[in-house]
Amino acid sequence: MRRLILLLLFFVSVPAMAQGPLVLAASSMQEALTDAADIWTRAGHQRPVLSFAATSALARQVEGGAPADLFLSADAEWMDHVERRGRLRPGTRRVLATNRLVLVLARSAGNPVRSRSAILRQLKAGPLALADPDAVPAGRYARQALESLGLWRDVEGRLARAENVRAALALVERGAAPMGVVYATDWRASDVVIFAGAFPRGSHAPIEYHAARLASSRHAEAAAFLGFLSSSAGQRALRRHGFGPPTP
Repeated sequence: MRRLILLLLFFVSVPAMAQGPLVLAASSMQEALTDAADIWTRAGHQRPVLSFAATSALARQVEGGAPADLFLSADAEWMDHVERRGRLRPGTRRVLATNRLVLVLARSAGNPVRSRSAILRQLKAGPLALADPDAVPAGRYARQALESLGLWRDVEGRLARAENVRAALALVERGAAPMGVVYATDWRASDVVIFAGAFPRGSHAPIEYHAARLASSRHAEAAAFLGFLSSSAGQRALRRHGFGPPTP
């Protein structure tokens, strides 16, 4: 009986041992990070386990002691938050990529709206889909941009708030909202929505993705995979999906 128990424990433990580092990443990185993980795995490494959600939700998991190896945040604020709580391994934090903020339309809206006046009319009509502006980076960037353009007061009462930027994109894809504010990479990942325009870079804080190894990380390949994402090969994978390079 003891030998049988030990044998069962061995087979149960093999898959866990064969897994790569656990990566908690912002939902907007889904396609790009999966692509990068594919390249890493084909090179003979253990495949990373990727978990995607809103940066705010992931940061709270990290704060609560989630047994993960890497955290990829869509902004500096949430990375600052977990760093202040001692959850990052010192010296591993870096800016991994950049992004743009864009306005997208549902295909059911018909022809793309190009004139500023027409876009403003639709924005004021709402509902406008965006990630929760009180917590999620994409929503905070959107609020900053709309405030900068003098539109926030007009649209604040006509928002379709989503738990993350991909959920906001899905509202537009389903036609539940005629317009949405998402990242350029989200627009590129969808074949359903229509690009209406990009927000001026100066209308919101720079969109930077911060990455770091967690203090609790124990996986032998965690540091190497983070290094790969910063390498030329990893950066090419991110750029294929619309991410920009780290700011100098």
